[in-house]
Amino acid sequence: MAIEVKLITHRNQRRIAVYFPNTRELINRFKNLNGAKWSQSLKVWHLPDIPANRKLFKLKELVFNPLNEEKQEAIRNFTNYLLTKRYSTSTIKTYVEALKSFFKYFNDKNVADINNADVMLYHQDYILKNNLSSSYQNQIVNAIKLYFATIRETAIVVEKIYRPKTEKLLPNVLSKNEVKKILDAHSNIKHKTMLSVIYSCGLRRSELINLRPKDIDGERMIIIIRQAKGKKDRIVPLSSRILEMLRSYYKVYKPKTWLFEGQKEGTKYDERSLAQVLKQALQKAKIAKPVTLHWLRHSYATHLLESGTDLRYIQEILGHKSSKTTEIYTHVSTKSLQNIKSPFDDL
Repeated sequence: MAIEVKLITHRNQRRIAVYFPNTRELINRFKNLNGAKWSQSLKVWHLPDIPANRKLFKLKELVFNPLNEEKQEAIRNFTNYLLTKRYSTSTIKTYVEALKSFFKYFNDKNVADINNADVMLYHQDYILKNNLSSSYQNQIVNAIKLYFATIRETAIVVEKIYRPKTEKLLPNVLSKNEVKKILDAHSNIKHKTMLSVIYSCGLRRSELINLRPKDIDGERMIIIIRQAKGKKDRIVPLSSRILEMLRSYYKVYKPKTWLFEGQKEGTKYDERSLAQVLKQALQKAKIAKPVTLHWLRHSYATHLLESGTDLRYIQEILGHKSSKTTEIYTHVSTKSLQNIKSPFDDL
């Protein structure tokens, strides 16, 4: 069973990140390890970086074989390039970690000598051998292509680096009744409003947290989403019921900088705390499904489609760059399926 281990710095502490298949058995086993924690922001389980844990995961090679100076310089230059191109913090982190992983595999080879055959070898001997996901492989490809496109002396032909065939996974969707139970679960108006805004506007978690009071336009009945994914602004329709809820919330909390602030005035609401708000709502609503905040966004899009909203409008509201991304919701909509009569009923 494939397990990937990385050394990371999390909350200014050295930690050992452990990536493994998401099964209940493995999660329960990992929870019992001393100091094991789940990072909602990094989406990974991690342990303290101590000798006992290094020994447990055979980390000696990783710890005592850091990148050579040439590759460390390459990583610094790549990071600076991404910063000047104004990539988001999360994208920079993903790309840099992916390139580090690739470089570490060819640590004894000069960057200029790494070629397309090496890329294939890395895919075969590391990614496939360790049964790593196609999404992780795709991140590696993105990082490699972007890095080698920015340097002059290279044996890599960027155009010939291929991508893995991705899995076609359907989005997770809740019924309207399930959504109602979740949104009605909290009596705390702040918690209730946050979850309701995510669903009613189809927002990503980060988009909710980055909202400011001035982004709510009650006159035009819209919410302005600023510099979201892809650094694009967009507008989404504002429900009259949500506007009333927001006004009630505002009277109680009077947020200054951010619409939903943390415990300290002027700070954003913490992403992990928001995930906890959903978790508590699920417990109160007695819903056992492994619902995440993104499920609410998927559910919103699917429910819009089932109510007859044109896909082009849904694409604009969700902020999808490609219509193909939005079309996936046609595969989970049950409106047409419910009209199909099974021949079993006629037996």
